[in-house]
Amino acid sequence: MNALKIKKGSNSHSAYNLRSTFSDVIEQHTLAVVVDNEAGVLARVIGLFSGRGYNIESLTVAEVDHTGKRSRITIVTRGTPQVIEQIKAQLGRIIPVHQVNDLTVEGPSVERELALIKVEGAGDHRVEALRLADIFRAKVVDSTLTSFVFELTGTPDKIDAFAELMRPLGLVELARTGVAALSRGDS
Repeated sequence: MNALKIKKGSNSHSAYNLRSTFSDVIEQHTLAVVVDNEAGVLARVIGLFSGRGYNIESLTVAEVDHTGKRSRITIVTRGTPQVIEQIKAQLGRIIPVHQVNDLTVEGPSVERELALIKVEGAGDHRVEALRLADIFRAKVVDSTLTSFVFELTGTPDKIDAFAELMRPLGLVELARTGVAALSRGDS
């Protein structure tokens, strides 16, 4: 017997989404948008956000289907449930958009981000930076007598925590890719 696949927000007594869409609570959502890989599409998607005053916390874009010329845009944004529903509806109306998924609502998902972190220091600061990098499983990808560049992959919270610990040790520069996300399990 197969287990019921119940979406987040519903319960075992109903298959309908029981989450109230009328709330003042600001939520963070990760949206995965599949679009045609052609000039101007990203500008239209970003224009939708900027034209309505919505903020983008993270944005990642890459071609995912070379033969079909499709790209995937992963957007992390914040808003009330009404605003998130409005964003999804408006994204779905843009012509080259093929699919809009709200990974936050649709069930468990995996989110990862890549960061390069440059830390300058000497003596005890250098030793402490290496010790913390080992704890966070960051890799040293460049090293000089006065600095390190660490590569760290993980959740945005993990990268934030590592960067905060590196600040007093000599954090000089930080580059982040933005969130890449996929739903877990069978889709």
